Amino acid sequence: MPNNRVAIVTGAAQGIGLAIAKKLAEKGIGVAIADINIKEAEYQARLLNEGGKNAASFYVDVSSLNSIEKMLHDAAAYFGQINILVNNAGILFSTPVQEITEEEWDLVMDINLKGVFFCMQKALPYLEGRPHSRIINISSIAGQMGSYASGMSYVASKGGILSLTYGMSRRLAPMGITVNAVCPGTIETDIIRQWTPEKIRELESRIPVGRLGRAEDIASAVAYLAQEDTDFITGEAVSVNGGMYCG
Repeated sequence: MPNNRVAIVTGAAQGIGLAIAKKLAEKGIGVAIADINIKEAEYQARLLNEGGKNAASFYVDVSSLNSIEKMLHDAAAYFGQINILVNNAGILFSTPVQEITEEEWDLVMDINLKGVFFCMQKALPYLEGRPHSRIINISSIAGQMGSYASGMSYVASKGGILSLTYGMSRRLAPMGITVNAVCPGTIETDIIRQWTPEKIRELESRIPVGRLGRAEDIASAVAYLAQEDTDFITGEAVSVNGGMYCG
C-alpha cells in the first residue's frame, strides 16, 4: 500500500539505481527516476506505473546546479513532496595512474562528488521539516579501502562521498534529516557478465560469501535506511560487499 512518501533516485534509469527505485516502489514509496538518459528513465517509470506503482521520470545532469534545481522543483511539483534523496548517479574510469588526464579527473569529480553535495544542498528546502527525511549516498568499497582496479579519480570521489556523509549527518541532524551511505563491493554488471567463467570464479573466490554482489543487495540496504523507523541511524556507512572489507 502507498505510504505517501516520495523518493528521488539519481542515475535510476538502469543498474543499481533502477534496482533501488524498484525496491522503494515495492515498499509503496513514490519514486522519481532522475537520470540524464531521459528516454530510458521514461520507459522504466512507465513500466513501474503499469505494474501499479507510483513513478515519474525527470531529466537531471547532476554536474549542473541548474539541472539539479529544476529536477527537484519538477519532482516536488509532481508528487507534492520529497522525503528521500538517494544520490546514486556516478561514473567510473579505471585509467592507470600515469594516464589520468585533468579532463577525466574534473568530469568524475563533477558528477560523483560535486553532484552529490549539491543534490543534498538543493534538496534541503524540500526535506527540512518533514518527518523521517532521508539522504542516502551511494559510495563504494573503493572509497573505504582504496581499491585495486578502479581509477584514482573514482576512488577519491567515493572517499569524498563518505566524508560528505559524515559531515552532513552532523549538520543536518538538527533539521530532522538523517544522512547515511551505502558502500557496494563488487557488483555483477553487464560488463562482468561478459567475462569468462574462469575469471568470474577467480573474482568470486576473493569474496568470503562466495558470490558477486547483486544490484538488489544494494537496493535492500537503501530500503532499510529509508524506513520511517530508522531515525536514530545517521552518519553511517553500510558496507554491502560480501565480507571483502570489514572496518
